[in-house]
Amino acid sequence: MIESLLIANRGEIARRIIRTAKRLGIRAIAVHSEVDADLPFVTEADEAVCVGPANPAQSYRNVEAILAAAKSTGAQAIHPGYGFLSENAEFARTVESSGLIWVGPGADAIAAMGDKINARNLMAAAGVPVAPGTTEPAADLDAAVAAAAEIGYPVMVKAAAGGGGMGMGVATDEAALRTEYDKVRSFAERMFGDGSVLIERYFPRVRHVEVQILGLADGRVVALGERECSVQRRNQKLVEESPSPAVSPELRERLLAAGVRAGEAVGYRNAGTVECLLVPREPDAKGDAAEEFFFLEMNTRLQVEHPVTELVYGLDLVEEQLRVASGLAPTFDPDALTPRGHAIELRINAEDPKRFLPGPGAVTTWTEPVGEGVRVDSGYVAGNTVTPFYDSLMAKLIVDGRDRAEALERARAAVAAFEIAGPKCNLPFFAELLENPEFLSGDYDTAIVSRMR
Repeated sequence: MIESLLIANRGEIARRIIRTAKRLGIRAIAVHSEVDADLPFVTEADEAVCVGPANPAQSYRNVEAILAAAKSTGAQAIHPGYGFLSENAEFARTVESSGLIWVGPGADAIAAMGDKINARNLMAAAGVPVAPGTTEPAADLDAAVAAAAEIGYPVMVKAAAGGGGMGMGVATDEAALRTEYDKVRSFAERMFGDGSVLIERYFPRVRHVEVQILGLADGRVVALGERECSVQRRNQKLVEESPSPAVSPELRERLLAAGVRAGEAVGYRNAGTVECLLVPREPDAKGDAAEEFFFLEMNTRLQVEHPVTELVYGLDLVEEQLRVASGLAPTFDPDALTPRGHAIELRINAEDPKRFLPGPGAVTTWTEPVGEGVRVDSGYVAGNTVTPFYDSLMAKLIVDGRDRAEALERARAAVAAFEIAGPKCNLPFFAELLENPEFLSGDYDTAIVSRMR
């Protein structure tokens, strides 16, 4: 097993990784920016190094500073968490060429999945369903118009190098496409340094369902169930649950098999997520309605929502990541995976609960809920400050129960007991959602938040 680990991240995910590292007797090393010096992940680490000022480009994305911290502290491995450098293939290569262990998939797999068009083509070749779309970038507006005419409107215009719900627009006709194409291309060039654009069929009513995969040290790829991620604002997730209330046993079998094929197609190792769109079909003459799914993208890292899978399967995915990186067998029998119960995660953000605009500030009150089936992965305590320099995520409230009904009941009680004062907070939104008939029915889609607003 790895003996010393540098966590190239911050906030709740850094704290989460440190917790597992300490349980396993691994020396945990934190890196932090100047404004994060007082956060819990810094004080809980065995050692901490300041890597620069608040600007992420000068700290958490500063490859030279992070590698220098690893060298000065004698770190054996680097865990990137999620965001920042976690899906940067060049960083992964640099870590390994520096003689360090990279806790994540290989750089080639990251690069292959980082380009949405290349990923689509690889998945199609592997027999994973993909939505109708372009097999190469739309080189200019005329090419985009021609592609959309062949695919059929409405279409989604996507940044090929994008991720995290960024760099996307919907066009219902050619006039809208002309506007969205220029908008997405400009955004992609500015944010990702790559203006390549993908045109793909857009489905007005869809669910967002993903498969957790784990590439083992012996080369096998296993699927650890699915997660429902359809409660979103601006294409970014707010709530996740497992198992998905929309997935039948037959559909689950197909989804998980596709997830495994996706991982095998790129020789995947470590934790990753295969994201899919689940599209309902109209009932046939017999009244039977089937559903089809399409590959959306692969996230080549640990997901924010990994705790719901941990609770349903009784695993510690960070530990499994460390074991794979160390060349060790998993803690579980891959041929005897047995999920149990139901888990729900709510992302507690420093944002307005109505318009979801960021609202950073000093934390004057922070009281976490406790009780059976309640878990909180947090990045802050009272006295800390949520700054405007990073993502607004403050904590993740995760609950589990014997079934969805019990998990929902525990979620309502936990939301009511969670007290945060200082920054703006979206807890009132979750109180509303957990009473919403559509959400409670389990029959909801990615537009549920817009219908609530």
